[in-house]
Amino acid sequence: MSENTDTTDEESRNLDAAEQRRAVRNRYARIATETDGCADGDGCCDESATQSSEQLGYDDDEVNSVADGADLGLGCGNPNAIASLETGDTVLDLGSGAGFDCFLAAREVGESGRVIGVDMTPEMVEKARENVVKNDATNVEFRLGEIEHLPVSDGTADVVISNCVINLSPNKPQVFREAFRALRPDGRVAVSDVVMTAPIPDAVRTDPESVAACVGGASTIDELRGMLTEAGFVDVEITPKEDSGEFIREWDDSLDLDEYIVSAAITGRKPRRDGSE
Repeated sequence: MSENTDTTDEESRNLDAAEQRRAVRNRYARIATETDGCADGDGCCDESATQSSEQLGYDDDEVNSVADGADLGLGCGNPNAIASLETGDTVLDLGSGAGFDCFLAAREVGESGRVIGVDMTPEMVEKARENVVKNDATNVEFRLGEIEHLPVSDGTADVVISNCVINLSPNKPQVFREAFRALRPDGRVAVSDVVMTAPIPDAVRTDPESVAACVGGASTIDELRGMLTEAGFVDVEITPKEDSGEFIREWDDSLDLDEYIVSAAITGRKPRRDGSE
C-alpha cells in the first residue's frame, strides 16, 4: 500500500468526511442526552435492537463493577480483554463515550496508573465526567477531541484501546498514525472493531445513519493491516470473532449484516526505542 493511504479506494467509496462526522456527532449526542444508552435496549447499529455487554465479551464482575450510566452497550467487543494491562500503565481510549471501558481499565492499572478518554461529542464528554464522580475514579479523565487529532502529547500512553469507534472515522490511516504518535516505545494498540468481510451495498456505505451506526464505514482486514503497518506498527494481528454474528444480526431488521461485517480483535505494537521489534 502506497503512502497516499488517505485517499484510497476505501475512502473514495465512503460518505463525505464532513457529513460523516456530523452524522456521528449527532447520533452520539442523542444517545448521551435522550436515552440511557444501548444496554438492554439499543444496539450499536439499530436503536430497536437488544444487545447486552455479556454478548460483547464482558463478564458479570466487570459489568457490576461500574456505576450505572457508563455502560451504554455501544461496542462490539471488550478491548480490555486483549489489552494485557498492567499496574501503572497509562491507557488512552479512542472514542471513550460515557467511559465504561475507561473505568474498567482504571481497575487494572491501579492508583499508580492513568486512563485518558477522548471523544468528539461534547455531550458524551460531559456524561463521562459525571460518571467519574459516580465511580470515584480519581485516575480517569476525559478530553474533548477528534481521534484523528488526539489532544495528548507524543509518547503519552502505554496502551491505546478503542471499542467500535475507528470504523466511524473518515480518515482511519490518520487515526492509526495518531495512536502511534501517542504511544511510548514498545506500547501497543488493542482495539475491538468491525471489519468488512464482503462488499457492503453502496446504499449502506453512503447512508449517514448506517455510517454513524458502525456499519457503512467498515474496512477490510487487508486494508486495516495496511493502515497499521504504514503507521509504523509491528506484530499486527486482526482476528475475526465469528460468534459476533449473534449480536450483529440484531443491528438491522432489514439487512443480514453478519453477511458483510464481523467484530474483530485488532492488536499491534510500536517498536522499541532502539528501533528493534
